[in-house]
Amino acid sequence: MSEEIGGEIIINIVSNEKETEDLIKEVSDGKIKYTVADENIALINKSYYPDIDIKTPISFPQRIAWAVRPNAPLLLSKINSWIKKMRAAKDPSYYVIYNKYYKNKKLFKRRLKSDYYTSKSGKLSKYDNIIKKYAKKLGWDWRLLAAQIFQESRFIENEKSWAGAKGLLQILPRTGKQYGLKNFYNPEENIKAGSKYLKWLTDYWKIIPDKEEKIKFVIASYNAGQGHIQDARNLCKKHGKDPFKWDNNVEEFILKKSKKKYFSDAIVEGKNFTIM
Repeated sequence: MSEEIGGEIIINIVSNEKETEDLIKEVSDGKIKYTVADENIALINKSYYPDIDIKTPISFPQRIAWAVRPNAPLLLSKINSWIKKMRAAKDPSYYVIYNKYYKNKKLFKRRLKSDYYTSKSGKLSKYDNIIKKYAKKLGWDWRLLAAQIFQESRFIENEKSWAGAKGLLQILPRTGKQYGLKNFYNPEENIKAGSKYLKWLTDYWKIIPDKEEKIKFVIASYNAGQGHIQDARNLCKKHGKDPFKWDNNVEEFILKKSKKKYFSDAIVEGKNFTIM
C-alpha cells in the first residue's frame, strides 16, 4: 500500500488475538483514533457503531477471491457453480443480499431513531424493568445482565439455538427444569431462571476473591460450563499462570483446550487435581 499510494505507512502492532472488529470497536469507544479495515467489514460494523466514519479510502479497489482449503474440491466446485449460475442468470439475489447488509442506510437511520438507542434514550430494551429487578437480586449492575441477554438472544424472546437453548437468556431444557422454568419464551420467567443459574455460578466461584474477576468466571461458565473453566484453571496453574485471574491467564487456556496437547492432559480428564 505504501508503494501504491506513496508515502510511508506507520504500523502499530497489536495482539494477534484482536480481530478487525475489535479494533473498529476501539475506534468507536475512543481508545484509538483509527484503524485500517476491508471495506465490507467496515460497512457491516458501521451498522453497529453509527458514530464511526468509514468514508476515507486508503487504497485503490482490490480484487477479492474465494479461498478454500486444498482438500475441499467439492466445496470449490459448488462455489464456482453458484457464481457462474448467478452471472448467467443475472440473479438479483446476490445484489439484494449485498445491499441489505452493506448499503442499507435506512437501517442505520432507523437504529439511530430507535427508543433503545442508548445515547439518546438511556434505554437498552423493553425488558429493562425486569432486568433491573433480577440484577438487583444478583448484585449486578443491571446493564451487565442486559448485555448478557443481548449477547445470548439479541433481546429476541422467542429465540432458539441449534442446541435447543431457548428464550432471552438461552436456557437449555435441563437447566430450565432445574430452576422451575416452564415457559421458556416468557421474558420474566426466562430472566428469573437465568438469574438463579447465574447466582448459583456466583456461589460456585466464591473461591475467586476479586469481585470483577469472579464475574468473568461466572459469565464464562454460563457459556462454556463450569467444568470446562475448571479444566482451564488446572492447565493455567500447571503452566505457571494465575488460576484466579481471567484475562491473559485462564482465558488463554480455554482457547488452548481445543488442542490435543491440552485436552488430552491428565488434569483435564480429572485424574490429578482441582484448584479450589
